[in-house]
Amino acid sequence: MTVKSSSEFHDDVTDGIKTLERGDAVDSPPTLSFTSYDELMETLTPRVLDLIEAIRREEPSSINETARVIDRDVKNVHEELSRLAHLGIIFFEEDGQSKRPVVWFDELVINLPFDPEAGDTAAAAP
Repeated sequence: MTVKSSSEFHDDVTDGIKTLERGDAVDSPPTLSFTSYDELMETLTPRVLDLIEAIRREEPSSINETARVIDRDVKNVHEELSRLAHLGIIFFEEDGQSKRPVVWFDELVINLPFDPEAGDTAAAAP
């Protein structure tokens, strides 16, 4: 499964996450690609990485609980989680009116090629 910044790959990400949720094998590790180093750094800021780590560690049951765990405003956390879900970095499990954010990977590996032939690209593999 490949996730690129382009929205054309969003359906592939959703299908890949559902495959992983079922416990089925995927052909290759999921990859999130960025068009530039700047885009990578704008997306995976220290605050975002802290948020992802807190969700993985604490397993909060809702967006409100997530905000409480990281001591941030609920509206800001909701916006950030929505953006991360759109990118395929997290997904939500819905339970009635509650949406539980889930980080579906164990580690984040960032690959930054410095080869001029490779162009201005960066990739992160969750």
